[in-house]
Amino acid sequence: MRIANDAATATAVVRGEVRQPAAPPTVIAPGRGLFDLDLAAVWRHRELLYFFVWRDLRVRHKQTIVGMGWAILQPFLTMIVLTVVFGRFVGVPSEGWPYSVFVYCALVPWTVFAQAFTSASTTMLGDPSLITKVYFPRLLIPVAAVVRPLVESVYSLVVLLAMLAWYGIVPGWRVVTLPVLLMLTVVAALAVGLWLAALHVRYRDVGHVLPLVVQLWMFASPVAYPARLVPEGWRAVYALNPMVGVIEGFRWALLGGPAPDVRTLALGMSVMAVVLIAGAVFFRRLERTFADVL
Repeated sequence: MRIANDAATATAVVRGEVRQPAAPPTVIAPGRGLFDLDLAAVWRHRELLYFFVWRDLRVRHKQTIVGMGWAILQPFLTMIVLTVVFGRFVGVPSEGWPYSVFVYCALVPWTVFAQAFTSASTTMLGDPSLITKVYFPRLLIPVAAVVRPLVESVYSLVVLLAMLAWYGIVPGWRVVTLPVLLMLTVVAALAVGLWLAALHVRYRDVGHVLPLVVQLWMFASPVAYPARLVPEGWRAVYALNPMVGVIEGFRWALLGGPAPDVRTLALGMSVMAVVLIAGAVFFRRLERTFADVL
C-alpha cells in the first residue's frame, strides 16, 4: 500500500498535479532608525552597480560622432578658454609653470567632480519605471552616477601626461597619490549629489539651479588661479570647500608645487564626511516617497 501511494504521488508530481510549497514571502519595509541606511542590501546588490555604470556610459555616448572623445574635449576646450582669458588677458600667476598645464591639472579633478555631482543630482528622474516597479537599494543610482565620470577621467589623465611630457615636466613619486585624490573627489561629489538627488525628485527647480551652482563653485575653487591669491582673512571659509585641497593636491603631485595645507585638506574632508553622512540619511528618509512622486 505504501509503495502504491508513493508511486501515485510521484506520478502526480510528474503530471504537475502536486505543487511544491511556495517560498516564504519577502517583506520590504522602511527602516526605523535614523541611521538605518541598509548598507547590507547595497552590498548584496553590488552587481547592479557595474550594470548601471556600463549603461550610463553607453547611453551618454550613444549616437555621438566623437563618442568617448568628449571626455577629452570638454576639459581641453575649457583649458584653452581659461588660458586665453585668465592667462593672456588678465595675467593670473601660475606659480612659474605654463598656465595651460597649471589649469589642466585642476580641470581633471574639477571635471570629475562637476560631472559626478550633476549626474548624481539628476539621475533619479531618468529611471522612473525602474524605481516604481522594481525593488533595489536606490542608493546605487547616485553611486553609479558618480563612478561614471571617474572612469572617463582616465582619458583626461592621458592627455595631461602628454602635456607634461611636451613641456618636459617629469612627475615625481607623489604621482602615486592621484588615485586617492580622485577617490576623494568622487566622495565629495556623492556627498553633494545625495542631497540634490533627493531634493530633485520633489522639487524640479534643482535642475534649473544646477548649472549656476557648477559655474559658481568652479570660480570658488582654485581652478583658474592659485589658492594663495585668496585673502588671509577668507582662508578659513575658503577651506570649507573640499575641492580646494584636492586641486592643490593634484598640482603638488604632478607639478611638484607647494604641498597642500594639511589643515585646509583636513577641514575640507571633515566637512565632506559630515555632508556625506547627513546626505545618506536624508536620501534614505525620502527614498520611501520616490515612487509616489515619480
